[in-house]
Amino acid sequence: MTNLLRLQQLAKLLDVTRLQDDETGASFDSWTASLPAIPAAAYCVYPQYLASLLNWPARQKQSAIATVVNFPSGDMPVQQVCLQIRDALSAGATEIDCVLPYEMLLRGEYNAVKSFLQSVRKACADKCLKIIIESGELNTAQQITIASELVIEAGADFIKTSTGKVPVGVTEEAVRIILSVIAASKRHIGFKASGGVRSVEQALNIVQLYEDLTGNIALSSGLRIGASALVYELAEQIAAQSSAPHFVS
Repeated sequence: MTNLLRLQQLAKLLDVTRLQDDETGASFDSWTASLPAIPAAAYCVYPQYLASLLNWPARQKQSAIATVVNFPSGDMPVQQVCLQIRDALSAGATEIDCVLPYEMLLRGEYNAVKSFLQSVRKACADKCLKIIIESGELNTAQQITIASELVIEAGADFIKTSTGKVPVGVTEEAVRIILSVIAASKRHIGFKASGGVRSVEQALNIVQLYEDLTGNIALSSGLRIGASALVYELAEQIAAQSSAPHFVS
């Protein structure tokens, strides 16, 4: 049985995510009404729903407000992406999840990718910047490594695996590669696993990998896990563990 403290730790690492392509105002309000009260690290929604999220009465006030830009294709002109960032920050976002131009990286245009990343870092100013490398679209371990190194060099706050909008999302292999690059880095940068983390067991395995490979305790400043349906399973397990009898020998 999973330890209650481990489950509570996991709750504080979640970026509770709602990125439905067919979203309406009514469906968004229904979603927020259904959410369990957990101390999530952040809530991540499309830019047009930032105001609704900020006005959600039950929102955990310690949780960050995140949104996505250059999403999901990663192929917008950098000037347009920077405008998206400016508008999102003006609307109340405190964290930006930005898709790396991964097609550019696949073509070997590393200087162009570097320039893009530097521009979005500047546009975010001191706000938290997570770069989605879309690891499932990168064909080799070398490409995942190069993408991760470029993100670190540009000064982003997190390397994020996936948009969840392509056939292959987060994989254990990608997690291991990215965490190994982070562990070898000379600067602190966080890791966010996203795109297909669907069970508490899978999420806890990622937490363990993070701690094993980086040597750091998993805190929200270093590890995030993108969650949609997962948040409900986690809340149920926490409630079950909290109500279970505890025996002291």
